[in-house]
Amino acid sequence: MKNRLVSQGAELEGYGVSFRTWATQKKNVSVSLFGDPQSVARELPMEREATGYYSAVDYLSSPGTLYKFRLDGVLVPDLASRFQPYGVHGPSQVIDGHSFPWTDSEWKAPGLHELIIYELHVGTFTQEGTFTAIAERFEHLKGIGVNVIELMPIADFAGNRNWGYDCVSLYAPSRAYGKPDDLRTLVNAAHEAGLAVILDVVYNHLGPDGNYMGVYSDRYFNAAHDTPWGSAFNLDGPDAAPVRQHFAENPLYWIKEFHVDGFRLDATHAIPDDSPKHLIQEITERIQALGALAICEDPRNDRKLVLPRDLGGYGCDAVWADDFHHVVRVQMTNENEGYMGYFKGTMEELVKTVREGWLFTGELQKDGIPRGTRGADLEPEHFVHCISNHDQVGNRAFGERLNHSIAPAAYRAASAVLILDPYTPMFFMGQEWAASSPFLYFTDHHDELGKGVTEGRRKEFADFLDFRDPANRALIPDPQALTTFASSRLDWTELERQPHRGTLQLYRDFLRFRQANLEDRRRGHWQVDRVSRSAIAIRYRRKSAGDILVVAQILETESIIELNNDLLRLAKGRSWEFVISTNDPMYGGKEKARFDRSGNKIVLTGPELIVFCEEDDQNT
Repeated sequence: MKNRLVSQGAELEGYGVSFRTWATQKKNVSVSLFGDPQSVARELPMEREATGYYSAVDYLSSPGTLYKFRLDGVLVPDLASRFQPYGVHGPSQVIDGHSFPWTDSEWKAPGLHELIIYELHVGTFTQEGTFTAIAERFEHLKGIGVNVIELMPIADFAGNRNWGYDCVSLYAPSRAYGKPDDLRTLVNAAHEAGLAVILDVVYNHLGPDGNYMGVYSDRYFNAAHDTPWGSAFNLDGPDAAPVRQHFAENPLYWIKEFHVDGFRLDATHAIPDDSPKHLIQEITERIQALGALAICEDPRNDRKLVLPRDLGGYGCDAVWADDFHHVVRVQMTNENEGYMGYFKGTMEELVKTVREGWLFTGELQKDGIPRGTRGADLEPEHFVHCISNHDQVGNRAFGERLNHSIAPAAYRAASAVLILDPYTPMFFMGQEWAASSPFLYFTDHHDELGKGVTEGRRKEFADFLDFRDPANRALIPDPQALTTFASSRLDWTELERQPHRGTLQLYRDFLRFRQANLEDRRRGHWQVDRVSRSAIAIRYRRKSAGDILVVAQILETESIIELNNDLLRLAKGRSWEFVISTNDPMYGGKEKARFDRSGNKIVLTGPELIVFCEEDDQNT
């Protein structure tokens, strides 16, 4: 064990292979070595260790060897398999994780305050849908200003297409996207191009097909805790240590064998753990010691996640703060069903969300449950904001993107607010050119399970006004249909056509402005407030240069902004000089705001974001 990278799985050891797994209440445990994918060639008994693990070393095995574990006569894939070349039900494969010719020894990831994150789904980001094909788009990503690629879950799953949240083989890159060395090739090339890579990992549940944990041991689960997917993993009950290790070592494996730079931890609110040290904190401590990032997805607005450990927090680097998305969307669309019903989309909500990082800071919700903690004293880099992500697009019945639901001017303005607010921005693939393709929910399960998924997907929308009629629900795309997956692929030819080309230019220009002028976004160095009935302003205070003023309105209305407002007022001899507007014709706009210097006001005629820079008044 002392020479192993992680507790379980098949690892090269000297001239052979070390096999190790954990199981309980078994009389006979062995490793079955396959001569071909369908037939076992020989059997090797495994010795039970005092810790409950079973191990064996085979000097005839080598990289490429196929195997399964036999537990009291039942053949099952390795829970810590490094690759499943024939699917999650097939034999596992021994992989050499140390012979790849890395060239990234000089690589240094961007700092937390510098992150510009781009979320993508490997299978639909390109037509090929592979790890290696992503590298062909690096110049595009760099041209925007992105410096971090966030891959939706890549751990293997049943079937050939999935969002990834039905993963069951946590240590195996999905064969749907390529081989393990293809993922290493991607990460190595990304580092060479100046791009960090973070993985979306799922430690709150496993998928419904191919999950063999229960065959190994019922102690993998703790019925004392419930999750939306059933019993929780056993992180705090009897025999919890091997279970915790299985999850806590997983990100270490991705760092050491694949050089990834960090993780987005899925649904951390659904990982119950009453241990003295929560699994999330344990993972965070271990990966940060290796220089990697921990970003949580958690709707609780709980400051404890990112609060430093010496102040009683978990010390995670950042958390998804989806309140920003919800407030912006509701303000522009008036949606009020589902979880959007918790938001009113008022100007007060928008100002508070930008001021705090999230909206709810302890208020009682409509269901009578309080939500949230204070955020205004936490540095903005700890909050990840977005106007699109896989959930906020793919969980809609028809997978429609925000740009499909609002006018182009409103979409440009909302995009610029995201880019120029003080927080860490994240984009979902294709939003930077207002892609026409939807992003739908898709699966590839066996017939019986697939039928249930299709029915369940449509049933989810039964309480929504537009889908109370069964005939309308039947129009919701079938997750199992190949066409549902295919229609979710990005169409890269759109980049050369209008209006997509103008939107892409906007993202490039506004991100370039952010990186050049808004480097200092610490608390106390900016203010935000409402400056008219429908507009807000963010003023960045700069000591070595003139202040930056961001004025934004995302509603289809006209408003007048008086420059004698406390937030906008300047010292004598100083003036606001126009820099950039989302309604510039090069971005597809038709009418920019009127900057009336004599009247000391700005007149907005619709959705728009304008940037001004403080300069010496040329008339004095």
